[in-house]
Amino acid sequence: MIEVRELSRSYGELKAVQDVSFSIGHGEIVGLLGHNGAGKTTIMKMLTGYLEPSGGEIRIDGLDIAEQRREAQRRIGYLAENCPIYPEMTVLDYLDYQGSLHGIAPQARRSAIRRAVERTELEAKATALIGTLSRGYRQRVGVAQAILHEPKILILDEPTNGLDPAQIQHMRSLVRELAVDATLIISTHILQEVEAVCGRVLIMRGGRLALDSQLDAIGRQQRLLVSLDRDPDEVQPILAKLAGVSSVSVLDADAGLRRFALETADLRATSPLVAQAVSQQGWPLYGLEPERQDLEALFGAVTLEQVEVAHG
Repeated sequence: MIEVRELSRSYGELKAVQDVSFSIGHGEIVGLLGHNGAGKTTIMKMLTGYLEPSGGEIRIDGLDIAEQRREAQRRIGYLAENCPIYPEMTVLDYLDYQGSLHGIAPQARRSAIRRAVERTELEAKATALIGTLSRGYRQRVGVAQAILHEPKILILDEPTNGLDPAQIQHMRSLVRELAVDATLIISTHILQEVEAVCGRVLIMRGGRLALDSQLDAIGRQQRLLVSLDRDPDEVQPILAKLAGVSSVSVLDADAGLRRFALETADLRATSPLVAQAVSQQGWPLYGLEPERQDLEALFGAVTLEQVEVAHG
C-alpha cells in the first residue's frame, strides 16, 4: 500500500529527513515514533502530498505521488496534530464541506457523514458550533473528517491528543476497526498507545530511520545485562566464549562500573554460566539481570544511540 524509497527533505542546510526507506502493507497499523525534530511530521506531510520531497520516491497504492498526486490523495485520510477546523461552522456543516472537497456525491454524502459521526461518537454534538467544543470533541471532529471518504490509508498525528481515558479506549477500538479495510500510520508521543494498537514500529532519529521492527519481536529479544568494574578488552573475550552467547556489547559506564549486554537464546541457561565465569576470574559481580524488553526501553536505547540502526 505504501512504498517509500530513499526519501529525503532539506530546508536549506537542514536535512530534516535523510534517505528513509520502508514499505507498509494492507491492514497494518504502524506506529511512527521519535523525539521532536526527528522528522516524523515531515514524513507524514510528504506521504500525504502536502510537502514535496527533496529526493526519493513515494508510492501510494501503486501510484507515484509525484506524478499522480490527486489520485493518490483520494486514497488518504489525514489527521494533522493541530487539526485545522473552522470554529464558526457546526460539526455537520464542516463534515458536509469536507465531503464536497473529497468529491463525495451529494446523494451519498449524508450517509457518509452519518457513518463518520456514529463511528466517532459525535451524535450529541452534531449541530454544535465547533468553536464551542472541548479539545477532545474537536479531536474527534478531526478524525471524522479523516475517515469520511473511507480512505484506504489513514495517517493520524496524535489521534488521542486531548481525549479522556474513556475516549482513548473508544479511539483504540475505532483504530482496530478501521484496520480491517485500511492501512494506518499513527504518530504519537504516548508509547502505550503504540503498544495498545500497533503491530509494528518505525523509530526516527535525527532525520533517519533508526529502527523498523514488529512489536512482538521486541519481546523476543534476549539480552543479559552484566555489571562489572573491569575494562571491556578484558571482559569481552571471556564472556563471548560462553556457550549460548552470540555477542557481547558495552552499554555504558557509571561510577566506575560498566554494563555489558550479552545476546543469548536462553537467559536461564546463560545466567549461571556468566556467574561462574566471573567468579573464576575473581571479578566482583555487581549486577546480573535480563534486560527489560518493552517499547519504552527500546525507544530510549534507539534515541540515545545505544543500539545499532536496524531494519526488519
